[in-house]
Amino acid sequence: MTGVLYFIIIILANTVGAISGMGGGVLIKPVFDAIGAHSVPAITFYSTVAVLTMSVVSTLRQRKNLVIDYPVAGLISLGAIIGGMLGNVVFESLLNWLAAEKSVQLIQIVLTIVTIGISYLVSEGKWSLHLKGWYWYSLVGLSLGFLASLLGIGGGPINVAMLLLCFGMSIKSATVYSIITILFSQLAKILTIASTTGFGRYDLKLLYYVIPAAVIGGFLGALLSGRLKDQSVRRVYQVILFLVLCINGYNGIQILLG
Repeated sequence: MTGVLYFIIIILANTVGAISGMGGGVLIKPVFDAIGAHSVPAITFYSTVAVLTMSVVSTLRQRKNLVIDYPVAGLISLGAIIGGMLGNVVFESLLNWLAAEKSVQLIQIVLTIVTIGISYLVSEGKWSLHLKGWYWYSLVGLSLGFLASLLGIGGGPINVAMLLLCFGMSIKSATVYSIITILFSQLAKILTIASTTGFGRYDLKLLYYVIPAAVIGGFLGALLSGRLKDQSVRRVYQVILFLVLCINGYNGIQILLG
């Protein structure tokens, strides 16, 4: 039953995640937290696999919708790989340092809510620093990869907002580069898990539900994104921001009351 529920959630989350450039993890992680069927590390792992799969499918599909500047994508992605590894190391350190998983979950929720607030403020694309240079692309990628891995949301709201703010991209371009960044940051997280803790503590049978659902969601999201106008993509992004804020707020209150 849990597998079927996860399957449905991942399809819906990855579809809107691919359209908005957030990645499905920004919805998958808090909804799975609310369901409470698995531990924090397990939920973060399933979310990571779902988002990684979605980002591969979406990137391949988006190549037909938009011209990608591969040197820029490469620099941002390289930074995201390093950031993704660092983020997972910090996540595991928090688990070891704090006795209660709920404390780690609460930290993730607070940081997610803060990034959502910042993201909404810049989502209209009215402000931009118009940064140039390989070091800026790499540094921004590193920051995004770190947050994506630490928060377990794949990239979430901050990716698109940072790309809009730092480089003055259009909303559609920002969503595509966001998905590419998510791909590499989540790949780095999976490789880090494989080389450190391993996969023994996870129920890998659930991946039979997670991966197919992620493929479907990534394909549908990329397909719809190619047909929507910039303003429609921006509105989807803002609606998802509000929804994620509500879910994380609910989860945070439940932890504090519990």
